Amino acid sequence: MPHAHPSHNAGGPVRIRRVYEDPLPDDGARVLVDRLWPRGVSKERAHLTLWLKDIAPSTALRQWFGHDPARWDDFQRRYRAELAQNPDCVRQILDLAQKGPVTLLYGARDTEHNEAVALAFYLSTLQES
Repeated sequence: MPHAHPSHNAGGPVRIRRVYEDPLPDDGARVLVDRLWPRGVSKERAHLTLWLKDIAPSTALRQWFGHDPARWDDFQRRYRAELAQNPDCVRQILDLAQKGPVTLLYGARDTEHNEAVALAFYLSTLQES
């Protein structure tokens, strides 16, 4: 089930979906936010608008986190610090959101503890301010 994060200023919501799920007609702009291309997914099947690998957590942060739910809060804090240093990539997604829905795509199995969830929350705080 996609997670919708309502936004106040943007034209459309920011949604989150696994890249392995089939595209939906209301996905809008489909943005892969993983640094590594997901295993077993062709470029055609992904139906990407954009692969924004530079918005993904640094390799060091991703490896440290290892999708360990016990590290989730600290991961989010560290990732927000990285995002604050990466305004151009953040702006690209916010610009897309001004035009309509945006679906952040990720490859992780964990649907609650991944960079797309953290990124969507970060974007929602920017859109509300």
